[in-house]
Amino acid sequence: MQGSAPLVLLAAGGTGGHLFPAQALAEALRQRGVAVDLATDERAARYGHDFPARETHLIPSATIRGRDPVSLMKTGGALAIGTIKAFALLGRIRPVAVVGFGGYPTLPPLFAATLRRIPTVIHDANAVMGRANRMLSSRVDAIATSFPGMTLGPLAAKATCTGNPLRPMVIQAAALPYPSLERDGLIKLLIFGGSQGARVMADIVPPAIEAMAPQLRARLNVTQQARGEDETRVRDVYARLGVKAEVAPFFSDLPARIAASHLIVSRSGASTVAELAAIGRPAILVPLPGALDQDQLANADVLAKAGGAIMLSQDGFTPQRLAREIAGLASDPAKLPAMAAGAKSAGVLDAADRLADLVLRVANVIPATR
Repeated sequence: MQGSAPLVLLAAGGTGGHLFPAQALAEALRQRGVAVDLATDERAARYGHDFPARETHLIPSATIRGRDPVSLMKTGGALAIGTIKAFALLGRIRPVAVVGFGGYPTLPPLFAATLRRIPTVIHDANAVMGRANRMLSSRVDAIATSFPGMTLGPLAAKATCTGNPLRPMVIQAAALPYPSLERDGLIKLLIFGGSQGARVMADIVPPAIEAMAPQLRARLNVTQQARGEDETRVRDVYARLGVKAEVAPFFSDLPARIAASHLIVSRSGASTVAELAAIGRPAILVPLPGALDQDQLANADVLAKAGGAIMLSQDGFTPQRLAREIAGLASDPAKLPAMAAGAKSAGVLDAADRLADLVLRVANVIPATR
């Protein structure tokens, strides 16, 4: 532990969807005089370089990818090694609480914490609980959810709906008003497919724009995230059509770009939906198909029910359908601002503070500052 400050260990897999809410909680805890360490996996290098942690600890883990005996033995072995290393780590750093953000890399630190009887909290960013969190839910002291109404059965008594913690750059973007939109005026369209991009966006969106009436196409200003292998072909289509477009594999300032956009077309990962709601921007959402938990479908449904999004299945996500949806929204200047207000109604801006308060209550720690 550093000085006299209590220490909280955050456990998060190395993807944006897990690290971003953990980063937001880390900032909120630091404001309360609490030190933070991060336990993660090797993938964190892309997103975790600016994580506000005293130390970052790489803990071995594995995801269940097959049900055959050999695959299960390999996964079990990796998780066992990770738990042993996490157990030793907890004995050395002695945190007052361990907080997990879902994904299999959180299993070893949280299992080890329950063995050492260290207070534990799990946070689930999605509208349905993920598999790793389900494995931990009966063992931990508290469960934080991002959306109200998550089905938890007998575990509901230890659940608190905090919302999904947002990074400071999202909070800043949320203060910006919806961009003015005039009839026949410029429409800023933002397309992305999660932190790793999505091939389907490269396959569908450019031909959808090509299928639009020339008058509508001329109004578009497109910003699109495309994987490296898709970047050139996407850019070439827009150049051929004379559409003003910026295409790149990754945007580090995505919240600001969301705020500057009139309409977003994207997947519906938990962080994406939380940021769209907080910032208050309308979207056409295409949930990732085939997920065992159907988490993106549930996330998109939350925003759609709030009036902030149109949800399309991937099977229904065709160039012709997308062109019709965008044309319908562009035909009436009141439609997009109304959807923006609907999205905003589902946003939770103080989720990081709510979660920080919950963690410190579970840890029985009185914060030094706020």
